[in-house]
Amino acid sequence: MHTLTPRLNRRQFQWGLAAAAALTLSGCGASNAAPASRFLLLDGSTVTDADLRGQVTLVNFWATTCVTCVQKMPDLVALYQRHRERGFDTIAVAMSHDPPEWVANFARTRQLPFKVALDHNGALARDWGEVRLTPTTFVLDRQARIVKRYLGPTDATALNAFVEGLLAQR
Repeated sequence: MHTLTPRLNRRQFQWGLAAAAALTLSGCGASNAAPASRFLLLDGSTVTDADLRGQVTLVNFWATTCVTCVQKMPDLVALYQRHRERGFDTIAVAMSHDPPEWVANFARTRQLPFKVALDHNGALARDWGEVRLTPTTFVLDRQARIVKRYLGPTDATALNAFVEGLLAQR
C-alpha cells in the first residue's frame, strides 16, 4: 500500500522554515525559572542553574549533524563576543545523540569561545521542556528566568536586540 506524501515546492519549504523561525515563544512570566540543571562541560567542569543568576544567559540546544545549528553557530559566537563583557554568557548544549568526540572536534575547530555542554543521557533536554527540535534556544534574564524560547533558527538582529534590552535592565 502506498502512502501519499505531499511534496513541497521550494517556496512552500522556505515558508515552512520561516514559520518554524517565527515560533518564538515568550516565557510564561516572572515565575518561569530555569529548571534545576547541571551542565557537564567539555573541559569536565560543571555549571548549575544557580551559576546562571546575575547574568543574561543564552542556552542553545544543538547538534553537529543539524545543518541549521552549524549555519547559525557563527551568529551565536558573534553575539557572545559582542556582549560577554556586559554580563552575557552562552551555553551550547549538544544533544544526547551527538557523539562527544564530534562535539569536542566541532568546538575545537570552530574555536567556540563559550561553554559547550554534553547532554549524555538526554536529561537536560527533558528538563528544559522535552527539547527535540534543534536548534532550540532559551534566553534567561539575570534572575535565571526563561524570558524567551526560540524553536528553530533565530534572526541574529532580533536576538541581538533582545539581549541588549535584557542587559540594559539592572
